[in-house]
Amino acid sequence: MENLMFVYRSCKVIWTLLVTILGYASSLPVGDDSICTAEELAKYSIIFTGKWSQTAFPKQYPLYRPPAQWSSMLGVTHSSDYSMWKKNEYASNGVRDFAEKGEAWVLMKEIEEAGEKIQSVHGIFSAPAISSGTGQTSTELEVHSRHPLVSFVVRIVPSPDWFVGIDSLNLCEDDHWMEEVSVDLFPYDAGTDSGFTFSSPNFATIPQDTVTEITCSSPSHPANSFYYPKLKNLPPIAQVTMMKLKKNHLGLPAPYLSVPAKSNEIIDSVSETPLDCEVSQWSSWGLCRGLCRKTGTKIRTRFVLLQPANNGMPCPNLDEETRCEPENCV
Repeated sequence: MENLMFVYRSCKVIWTLLVTILGYASSLPVGDDSICTAEELAKYSIIFTGKWSQTAFPKQYPLYRPPAQWSSMLGVTHSSDYSMWKKNEYASNGVRDFAEKGEAWVLMKEIEEAGEKIQSVHGIFSAPAISSGTGQTSTELEVHSRHPLVSFVVRIVPSPDWFVGIDSLNLCEDDHWMEEVSVDLFPYDAGTDSGFTFSSPNFATIPQDTVTEITCSSPSHPANSFYYPKLKNLPPIAQVTMMKLKKNHLGLPAPYLSVPAKSNEIIDSVSETPLDCEVSQWSSWGLCRGLCRKTGTKIRTRFVLLQPANNGMPCPNLDEETRCEPENCV
């Protein structure tokens, strides 16, 4: 009888523990892999560095109307219940407007509605635009233990609908906030405009495609501005660094706001992407020139589509001559 009572009590304890654990688990935010147990709030400086130089990306590099530059940054700190954008998923109307035209109003509305309906957003942050392909911009953001994720977008200007950004980067590691995080950024296509080049005219993608990463071989088309078939990977077009601010620094301006002018020279020298010369197809052979009943010559030509850069393959001969027999001789 005593043994039966012992088994009964043991089972009751185990059942109570299971109910407690399951009850706690049901209260977790949807989609969270782990709970952040760090202090409730943390502040970070976020520094965006453009690395879009003519040395690293020589093909069709925009020099004017408009020159290579970056839009303002728009970001949000949130829980896993919210997503600003995701690779291989359809971009929202707000992300479409931002990626195509740099207009933030609809995206801001989407963020505000998500925050009101499911309490998934803690805060919105933004940083000024950069008027060249290389340079820095920065701001501050605040994360919460229930909203430890960071997402943002920056439009590539000019482009059809291309952008760089981060999707749901978690700054919390169990019981502490990360001190510093740096991420290399690569171009994405929002899937809403069908242009191949930086200066392509507006041509809506119908039906809309998903968000995809642009690589040196995808889209696999020679007209693509990022098409470098000899590379294994594109060099980073930008980088973002987030640094946790100490409590005595809260409220102060983010570091690295003043960037020495020569920093761009350092960025340019980091990666030199070789660009091979590209030429057109041969023209038809011209008329045979020469004296009757004697061997003459005829010529065909081609022209340069893309000048070489950074020790890329030089251009071949642009004209070719061959022997021929003059026709219509009297």
